[in-house]
Amino acid sequence: MRNLPTDALRAFLAVYDSGSVTTAADQLGRSQPAVSLQIKKLEEILESSLFRRVKKRLIPSLDGEKLCVRARQIITINDEIIGEYRQPELQGNVCLGIPSEFAITLIPSILGRFNAAYPHVALEIVSDLSRNLIQTQQLNKYDLILTVHQQSSKAKKNVITSDQLVWVGSQSHQVEKCREIPLILAKEGCIYRERIFFHLNKIMRPWRIVHTNPDLSGIKSAIEAGLGVTALAKSTVPESLKILEETADLPPLGYLDICLLGRAGRKTEAVSKLEDFISSSLRDFKN
Repeated sequence: MRNLPTDALRAFLAVYDSGSVTTAADQLGRSQPAVSLQIKKLEEILESSLFRRVKKRLIPSLDGEKLCVRARQIITINDEIIGEYRQPELQGNVCLGIPSEFAITLIPSILGRFNAAYPHVALEIVSDLSRNLIQTQQLNKYDLILTVHQQSSKAKKNVITSDQLVWVGSQSHQVEKCREIPLILAKEGCIYRERIFFHLNKIMRPWRIVHTNPDLSGIKSAIEAGLGVTALAKSTVPESLKILEETADLPPLGYLDICLLGRAGRKTEAVSKLEDFISSSLRDFKN
């Protein structure tokens, strides 16, 4: 006993309703040859012609007319059973705020996998300094905010992991030969900037700012050009840059907490799923 394939029945109904293989193929997201092959396969199983061509339109034969009602019943029952047992597709809109260094390096791969797993969730991603993202007047703009905090911060309950802050330079940079450390930094308010100043001043190491840029792309370009050095979370260092060994000229910068903050009262299923996805991915990345 042979079985009727539901894909072939769907192709048959699409052609039946539109009168065109081309239109049916567009509706089903298939190629024209694939739809034609499904119709041929169905005709071979049933040993009957299901359509006849009248000018440019396909008209169902008498056997095609008879099949139509039952085909719809089969597809309806099939979809009802699938819908009863399968979890519904995750849908929704999520606005995510993230620091630029995560937006450019680590997060794209994570969000790319999330998008592949949940294609019906619309993501809006906004990059800014952590300080700006968590300002009171900004909080309601985002469903989730990924931020970096001092380890002594009050955001402990939102910490998902920690990361080392490291010195970064070009592949050929020799910072020990510099009388003053040439710094390439983000704008004022950046935690990395404040941490650099604190630790360099603590050992009374001279420094000067040679370039200021609001995002990692500009900072990365300036470092690659050999203009100076900066500090980045270790997990976000681009492959084209080098982590500089700690020396007497470059003091250790310690660790930062990476936190994920959610908007109060806006915990939809899509938001919860993205939160879990980012949290587990960042922990796995570190390990």
